[in-house]
Parts: sequence; structure tokens; C-alpha cells
Amino acid sequence: MAKKKLAVLFGGQSGEHEVSLMSAKSIINNLDKDKYDIYMIGITKKGEWYLYKGDVEKIETGEWEKEGIPATMGASTKYRGIITFEDEKNGFYPIDVVFPVLHGPNGEDGTIQGLLELLDIPYVGANVLSSALCMDKVFTKRIFKEAGLPTPDFVVVYRKEIEDLEAIKKKVEHLGYPCFVKPANLGSSVGITKVHNEEELPGALKLAAKYDRKLLIEKGIDAREIECSVLGNENPQASIAGEIVPSNEFYDYNAKYFDGGKSLLLIPAPLPDEKMEEVRQLAIKAYKALDLRGMARVDFLMDRNTGTLYLNEVNTIPGFTKISMYPKLWEVSGKPYSILLDELINLAIESYNEKFREW
Repeated sequence: MAKKKLAVLFGGQSGEHEVSLMSAKSIINNLDKDKYDIYMIGITKKGEWYLYKGDVEKIETGEWEKEGIPATMGASTKYRGIITFEDEKNGFYPIDVVFPVLHGPNGEDGTIQGLLELLDIPYVGANVLSSALCMDKVFTKRIFKEAGLPTPDFVVVYRKEIEDLEAIKKKVEHLGYPCFVKPANLGSSVGITKVHNEEELPGALKLAAKYDRKLLIEKGIDAREIECSVLGNENPQASIAGEIVPSNEFYDYNAKYFDGGKSLLLIPAPLPDEKMEEVRQLAIKAYKALDLRGMARVDFLMDRNTGTLYLNEVNTIPGFTKISMYPKLWEVSGKPYSILLDELINLAIESYNEKFREW
């Protein structure tokens, strides 16, 4: 069989640029080179696109930018691939399928997915609408509520409202303290603060407002952090669940990526069989409610006192670093990393073909 021409798209302009580089390196190193011709496409923090042909190890360090060939993907079905600009000459590399490894805004929010739809190229992961819904934590939670799925109570405030602090305090009275203040559109716990009292609220709001105009304030729960990986299109399957025991008060950005391995990832999560199955079934229900495709990591909060499960958020392009839960959960569930990547690529092509299937 002819090898598939696969573009791995990494970097991006979000605050999770560095995480994307780590994920891309891991994915490229685990792809079967006998099955794929791999094109590495990097996007800088300034939004510049490059085709990179060098050492994979230089992706994580950022050195790839020095060796990249200026490139783009134009929104035309005539050029379903990568256009390069080098030495006053244009090059063209046709692409069969794209694996976006762009965490956060301008990559996980439907923007890149929209470009790939215009190009008519299959891509791994959720479609435009589902990506946008999951990127926005407020809309995600509203979908959960509409579907009758449990999620912590919350209120929404906007950046322009921050000056009227007293009004915001009244809004959050029924939530109580502690509560969490989050940018609505961001991942990897960037910009999130656990607020223990009213005095800490102004600083938390200002931090979150650096990253988004819309802010989510969520009721704090004394909870265990449980995660479950989901894979599939119309008939998704759920992995076993894992538990995160963070090195910090909650699983923030530093605890995820830069604490030297102090945070513990318990796989499988130490749960009774019936609770493990409840997590898996809720994960699938959330996945279907959001009409997801390909993959997602579904994050839960489990009340330490009552055992009640709450859906926290859904990540449509989860981390694929060497410590990331999504591939680790599948590995322990019986799907090695390289097999998982194959399945995701096949699901992308299946989803693309389904759009054009005749009845």
C-alpha cells in the first residue's frame, strides 16, 4: 500500500505553544514511518508557518524555527497541501490527512478545523462546531446542563465588568468559597486560580482576563481529579480512568508540565468497579452530547465526601507528551501509542468519507 502523506501541525499562537511542541515530538517519534510520509508543519508564536525537515528533537527546544522553510496552506481545494516559498520559488506538497497538535486558541477552537474543511483535507479530531464548543468552557457546561449531565454550578463575567467588583461578588455569593476563576477559552490550567476568599477574587479576575474577555467562575469542590480518554466517531469507546494527585493545590500548569514529576498519575484510578464504569459511561455521554469525533479527554471532579461525579471539561486535542494522560490511559487499556495514532488517523479518514457517503 502507498504510504499516506501526513502533516503534523504544531506550535501555534496560544499560551500552550510549548506544550504543543512536546506533544508533536512524541507523536512524530511514535508514528510508523513505513505507513506515513510525515511533513512537519510548525507555526511560530507570531503566526508564521514553516515546513520543517530537520531533527525531530529540535522541535521541543524551538530550534526548528531557524531551519524552517516559509510555508502556508491556502484555502483552495486546488492545492490540498503545503505551499512553500524558498529562493523565489514555490514548492507544493500534497497532503492526505492532517494531525493538528495545536493546543488552545487558534488550533483547538475550530479555526484550524475550518481551514482544513475549506481545503477539503481529512483531519484528526473534532469538527469546527464541536471544537469551538469544547474550547469555550461556558458553552461546554451549558451543553452538559441541557443534556442532563452533572457539572459544578458557575457564573459568567466579562472583562469589562471587572471594575464593578461588588457586583461580581454578589454574583458569586451562591457559589461560596473556595471557587475557581478561569478564562473561558484556554486549556492546560493556564490563567486559573483557586480563590479561597473575597480578598483573592480581584487578583484572580485580573489574571484570567489577561487570557480572555469571558471568564468562568465555578463552585469549588473538594474533589479527586479523574480523567478518562475517549476514542471513536459514532460508536466511541472509553479507556479505563486515571486519577491525578497534583503536587500543587490543584492541577495547574506548573504541576502538569514543570514540577519534575512530583504530581502522581494513578492508572488505573483507585476506584470501585461500579464507579469506574460510571466514569466511563459518563465520558461517552459527554462525548456524544458534544458530537465529538476522533478523540477527547474527559475530565471529572469526584466529591471526596459523597463520591458524586461532576464533568469538569473536555479536551479535544489532549496532550500527547511523554507524561500525558490521554495516551497513557489507552496504553494501560491495551492500545500502545503507535496503534492509537493509527486508529486516530483512520478515524479522521472515516469521518471525512462519511460526509460524502451516498444513501
